[in-house]
Amino acid sequence: MRRRRSRLPAIVVATAVLLGTASTASDAQTGVATEGAVFLLLPVGARAVGLGHAVIAEGVGSEAIWWNPAGLARLDRYEASIHHSQSLAATGDAVSVILPFSVIGVFGLSANVLNFGEQQITDNVTGEPIGIQLIRSFVFAATYSTTIGEKVNAGINYKVVQFRNDCSGACVDVPEVAATTSALDLGMQYDLSPLSPVTIGVAVRNLGLRVQVKDSEQADPLPTRVQLGVAYRLPPIEQLRETELRVSGDLVDQLRIRSPSGRVGVELLYQKRYSVRAGYVLDDGGGPAIGAGVTAGGLLLDIARVMGGELYSGVEGAPIHVSLRYLF
Repeated sequence: MRRRRSRLPAIVVATAVLLGTASTASDAQTGVATEGAVFLLLPVGARAVGLGHAVIAEGVGSEAIWWNPAGLARLDRYEASIHHSQSLAATGDAVSVILPFSVIGVFGLSANVLNFGEQQITDNVTGEPIGIQLIRSFVFAATYSTTIGEKVNAGINYKVVQFRNDCSGACVDVPEVAATTSALDLGMQYDLSPLSPVTIGVAVRNLGLRVQVKDSEQADPLPTRVQLGVAYRLPPIEQLRETELRVSGDLVDQLRIRSPSGRVGVELLYQKRYSVRAGYVLDDGGGPAIGAGVTAGGLLLDIARVMGGELYSGVEGAPIHVSLRYLF
């Protein structure tokens, strides 16, 4: 049998992501070649992407699940959301339901599915299609977040992570892969107001067991990251009373901090309904991003496009990231 090429670049990148040999994920740091499940570092959420991933000190609704679960702590409305993304590596959809309770805290349930593409399996003699090979990853998350006094937010995620290379049809000599593990995300935020219009945050993501591929002796560690962030809310300008400006900056590195890299973002908000954003990921393979958002009642729409970086260089069309949230 032979395989006919179909979205071959995505297949190659996906395989590299699973084995930990890819360095293209925009959050990847030194040492990524020894890690597994690097797809966990692909960004989720259009607002976060538009801010250059500098969101650890921010409360960004359901997006916070994938960055710093402490950002959910002060939500007071139910939320249902979907975050769509597309890059050279994968097409992704993350869905979440957020349930706040005034006494016990905020709970969330989420699923993030990445589709790395497919290949058609054809008969070596006739050339007729006889099967389809699918490469996907699944992340299921349960979140709890709560306030501690008036200044501190805290949150935790428990995630089940799975990578699958499946084949349907006559898939002789086509290896099937199944790798499953679990992980934790921990986060905190501290609001310095009224002393200063600053919030600081810290998150540790992807703490967990090594990734063990079925029938493989090797197990690779998860891509654990520590991210520290600061968000500054500029005082309102007298002539622009309905306008808010926020600036954020983050540092991210592996658990053993060696050479942290930066993220910066700025957001201009008008009448609490319209927003424009710009950010920059200061990594090899990273780059600038822009975004915008609009709110209409309980419906929030955000879009973002990354203007550079290896994961986006082969993708046509815009926007790259779209988030749709509904508050009720």
